[in-house]
Amino acid sequence: MDSTRERAILFADLRGSTALYLKLGNTEAATVITHSLAMLGQIVARAGGRVVKTLGDGLMAAFDDAERAVEAAASLHDSLERIVPVNEGPKEKAPAIKLKVALAWGETVEVAGDCFGDAVNVAARLLDLAGDNETLTTGVLLRELPSDQQERFRSIDKLYLRGRKDPVPVLRMESLRFGDTVATMALDSPETDMPDGIRLMWLSTERVFSTGSMPVVIGRSPQASFCIGDSRVSRSHARIESHSGHLYLSDLSYNGTHVRFDGDDQVLTLRRGTCTLHGSGVISLGAPPNDPTSTQIRFDVLSFSDTLPQY
Repeated sequence: MDSTRERAILFADLRGSTALYLKLGNTEAATVITHSLAMLGQIVARAGGRVVKTLGDGLMAAFDDAERAVEAAASLHDSLERIVPVNEGPKEKAPAIKLKVALAWGETVEVAGDCFGDAVNVAARLLDLAGDNETLTTGVLLRELPSDQQERFRSIDKLYLRGRKDPVPVLRMESLRFGDTVATMALDSPETDMPDGIRLMWLSTERVFSTGSMPVVIGRSPQASFCIGDSRVSRSHARIESHSGHLYLSDLSYNGTHVRFDGDDQVLTLRRGTCTLHGSGVISLGAPPNDPTSTQIRFDVLSFSDTLPQY
């Protein structure tokens, strides 16, 4: 008999398995992935949820309680720190496994053990937008949480989800550490003032965003904070935000985002990953900066105190 009720739907997806297979070989990598998924399933069950099905390198789960789903999401991320792939020798370190999670709340119908409905669709779309080590959700689930749990989430922006006419308010769980992002913090560079904003320049468009106006979404959508009128750019392609005295750039696209800092020939490629922005350089959308067809945005990280008169 079909069962219809409001539930929290959780999608979790392991990232980095391809590199793991290349580095460790099929047998050991498959063991790590299988062990990881089994551990994620156990965490879901301990939190009161039910694994509906596994999906390649990920899983889908259902919870009757939104707070339990949030607790499970946090525990899923923490659990990956305990997974250490074994190498035959100390010379090379195995690639790290990353995890992205999406949560949604809404009416679902259960048929033959599987779940269908709007919450399933929304969670699946959010998973596409999530970066490594991120948990994303919407305001609908947030309203089901007690106030202390709501404080764990920070609004990103209203983003367009596939199949939705209107943008959806999307939030990220802040308990996840930015320390797991791609390291471009230039730790050996001299100390600088904390950034107050960023200047973005594309063709004849130039805008300055303060940290207080962030996050800034870069994309083709007219609702994007910095709109790029180029069909090769995703509607919500990348996001810039301020956290703990640094500016972070996160890729939200299918084609990737590339960064080249002035004075450095190396190009940093982000595919659903995050890096720290500092100094100045080029953000290239969909293709590396050396590709003449790529959409390139000049950026300058600003400290407004530098523009004030000195006494």
